[in-house]
Amino acid sequence: MSKNGSSYLPNQECKAVYKELKQFLPNQVRLQEPMSQHTTFRIGGPADIFIEPRTIVALKEAIFYAKDKNIPFFVMGAGSNLLVRDGGIRGMVIKIDRHLAKIKIDGLTVVAEAGAALSRLALNCCQANLAGFEFAVGIPGTVGGAIVMNAGAEGCAMSDVVQEVLVLDQKNYFVRRKKEDLGFGYRSSNLLGCDQVVVEVVCQGVPDQKEYIAERQKKYLRRRQITQPLRYPSAGSVFKNPSGFAAGYLIEQAGAKERQIGAAKVSLKHANFIVNLGGARAKEVQDLISQVQEMVAQRFGIQLALEIRIVGED
Repeated sequence: MSKNGSSYLPNQECKAVYKELKQFLPNQVRLQEPMSQHTTFRIGGPADIFIEPRTIVALKEAIFYAKDKNIPFFVMGAGSNLLVRDGGIRGMVIKIDRHLAKIKIDGLTVVAEAGAALSRLALNCCQANLAGFEFAVGIPGTVGGAIVMNAGAEGCAMSDVVQEVLVLDQKNYFVRRKKEDLGFGYRSSNLLGCDQVVVEVVCQGVPDQKEYIAERQKKYLRRRQITQPLRYPSAGSVFKNPSGFAAGYLIEQAGAKERQIGAAKVSLKHANFIVNLGGARAKEVQDLISQVQEMVAQRFGIQLALEIRIVGED
């Protein structure tokens, strides 16, 4: 879903690009935008150029411009599983959010634009008497990002409901890809790290009574509130669960629970969460991640793999 480079846009070039983009994407472009305002971690340095396209056409134009000018770009959703390094992101950041968030339901078929919030998708499906989306009610992400990462909870995932996706491919053409072509795995798909951008998702639900669906959603939300540290900013689960183990259990048993570096701390409530106590830097989070991985490796011989994505410059 993204493409990112390490070379800086020189300051004067940045201003020239900003000025040019503003002409055909009015009120959608910002310069040196703090990424801490666009991640649930509330951490991250500035993006050289930050774009929030208001239409699918504007999204396509922004990506075409970046490719045509050979400017590195990164496409994001709600920033809910993202750690942006303290130096920020060079080139362009394109955020697909509330402006591209339409949801249409026709019978059992649900068509959602990539910027639609997962929680809203779940609630809309409930009102339409469609089950299968309850797991998404408490996940703080967007549909597009959830497809790329195959987000899930309560033993379910996006791969259970998706039928096909509409993407902008490497040549900036709209292409539909079937579920079986997406290579879904545990918190992964073949869209991750490739030069294709999710624009729209087609899902299928199961008919049920909204009262039953709503009750399941309430149960999942209560469980989330009890077990997860929702009081502080975080990026959700930091590590994937290794086969046969819960990452939180391994972290706790390794003695890493409540470990803290600066304002970044392993949560007391759930050891697979690192929380921002206020003003945490990405470097503190990264150092804490490394310490936790080392402690678990020494105790269990297991190397914890990241579930969150780390992007940008140190």
